[in-house]
Amino acid sequence: MQIAKCNNFKMGADNNVIDMRLRLTIRVSQNDLSFSVGSATENAQIVYEPYNTNKGISIAANLRKAFAVSELLQSGYKRTLILVDTPVMLIPTEEFQENEAKVLYKSSFTLKGNEEVVTTVLPDLNAVAVMTISKDLKLVIDDHFKEVRIEPLMQPVWVHLHQRSYQNPRRKLFAYFHEHTMEVVSFQQNRFKYNNAFDATHAQDALYYLLFVWRELGMNVEKDELHLVGKAVEQEWLEGELKKFLHRIYVEIPEKEFRNGEVALHKNIPYDLKALYLSKV
Repeated sequence: MQIAKCNNFKMGADNNVIDMRLRLTIRVSQNDLSFSVGSATENAQIVYEPYNTNKGISIAANLRKAFAVSELLQSGYKRTLILVDTPVMLIPTEEFQENEAKVLYKSSFTLKGNEEVVTTVLPDLNAVAVMTISKDLKLVIDDHFKEVRIEPLMQPVWVHLHQRSYQNPRRKLFAYFHEHTMEVVSFQQNRFKYNNAFDATHAQDALYYLLFVWRELGMNVEKDELHLVGKAVEQEWLEGELKKFLHRIYVEIPEKEFRNGEVALHKNIPYDLKALYLSKV
């Protein structure tokens, strides 16, 4: 197993990150795990360690095994951030009631028996995110860390793109592609105007969904902007087809968008982790 040491992030002689005050991030997608540590400085640095999961066992079982071999997991961190790729319900802060969160979530998504409903506040967007995490996975995490924070995988992306939406007065629609999923989001001042996730295994489907959302939001084909983030399936084809309908299409370039362009260039580090560690906002 190899650790990507971006920008020579300081490691001790025993391969432990020196500053143990930092929070270890565990990124949990549908079938994959990764571990990372970053410094929120002007010359932001990241240590990123992908984990080769066994697809025949659960993510929780994979994480338990990872503690026996992962250099970062064995480094002694006591604080962790868990970024989970799971369906999310967004509720305006003023309408949120803790005792109603589980019922509302179950009305929109199928809740498995081994899942726990958790919430996290998005203060800059006046919303509360309601999501789930596997109880088995949470048990493994709680066994190893004293302080645990659980957030949707999209949370650092939302925060970053929300700030980018203020770059000019034009309305903007953002599409983040990751792991055959397309997350589509738009903001209006300090609130979500739209947020949804679509299966983007096929570029034709992504094209249809984007144009459908564009029309539903009543966006202007000449004045408003579509920003593509991450790497889509058949990216060039998708861009070409979109340009037949929309005039202002932009493909985000991480090395120009984030602090420390050298680190941002690393293609193996997901955009959501770059947004977490390298955002200029």
